[in-house]
Amino acid sequence: MTELLAPGGSVRGMKMAICAGADAVYMGSTRFGARAYADNPDLPSYEEAIDLCHLNGRRLYMTVNTLLREDEIRGQLYNELEPLCRRGLDGVLVQDLGVLSFIRREFPLLPVHISTQMSVCGPGEAKLLKKLGAVRVVPARELSLDELSAIREEAGIEVEAFVHGALCYCYSGRCLMSSLIGGRSGNRGRCAQPCRLPWSLQDGESGKEVKAGGSHLLSLKDMCALPFLPEMLDRHIDSLKIEGRMKAPEYAAGVTAVYRKYIDMYKECGRDGYRVDPEDMRILMDLYNRGGFSKGFFHVRNDPAMMTMDRPNHAGTPAARVETGKGGAAVLRPLEDLHKGDELDVTGRGAKKRLSFVLPCDVPEGRVFTARLPGPVREGTVLPRV
Repeated sequence: MTELLAPGGSVRGMKMAICAGADAVYMGSTRFGARAYADNPDLPSYEEAIDLCHLNGRRLYMTVNTLLREDEIRGQLYNELEPLCRRGLDGVLVQDLGVLSFIRREFPLLPVHISTQMSVCGPGEAKLLKKLGAVRVVPARELSLDELSAIREEAGIEVEAFVHGALCYCYSGRCLMSSLIGGRSGNRGRCAQPCRLPWSLQDGESGKEVKAGGSHLLSLKDMCALPFLPEMLDRHIDSLKIEGRMKAPEYAAGVTAVYRKYIDMYKECGRDGYRVDPEDMRILMDLYNRGGFSKGFFHVRNDPAMMTMDRPNHAGTPAARVETGKGGAAVLRPLEDLHKGDELDVTGRGAKKRLSFVLPCDVPEGRVFTARLPGPVREGTVLPRV
């Protein structure tokens, strides 16, 4: 059976993902996970999380997917893994070959999964890692569906693939840009996300700036595999992984629930009965999107449509149209039911900071209302809810 694997950036996020239908959850190591700034649990909370997952028939994996120093492997890593291994931890995700060797020697019964940061691109690498003791690989995100299938079939090893969430501009998260620019290494779990910053493009010979259609030249859209999920299920990919340990627990639960629905639909109706409801795509967009979704690299090598050069953060969903606007006052028509506390983004193109308006009360779809916005807006502009 295909596993639906959800992010647990915190214990609360882990609980919500389980309630939403995840078969397994991955959570960060307290010291060595690739998301050092997530709400990673302490040891007692981790033990409680393992027990809770097992009581509900689910699995919990720990991410130790950073590069470690020798003294950290021999000391801190052992002290962290030993009590969790005794508690029944279901697996550990690693990037470092030294960590893989250490775990196989000290914890021979603990299943080891190879992180996407190791950039496994073919069956040969997967066979070697299986020989070294790994039971699962998360291949490089730049691979096609055919290449994923080849690894699974030829190497005889479990394959875990990302189906939803953020993409790195570099090869599978192995970026040195953050450490070179700001001294925060992504390979130590402290990426400052320089790919989400504004950049300019210059001609190499003249040095003149070249217009590129936006300023966020390295920012990729989040991926969404929901429209072609049957292709992955037909190929028997062992685990479908949702990215998002730095996002809110509500995000993890919401995305998990949608993918649970469609995995179950495929099991019940097969490929011929598989249909994606536009409302579910709207839910995914509402939870988080960067100017829409891309299909990742499953079908293409390079595609300009994968980029989101206008903005690097949540773009929201269309929520209200400006009927009239003058100065900071505007008459707005809701395109869907709006609720007290909803935030409408009124940032104009090229603005250096985001401007927003928070609704003070509920407004039903279609009922016009007047709002004093923090900036000028043009008639006909559609404001997203973020």
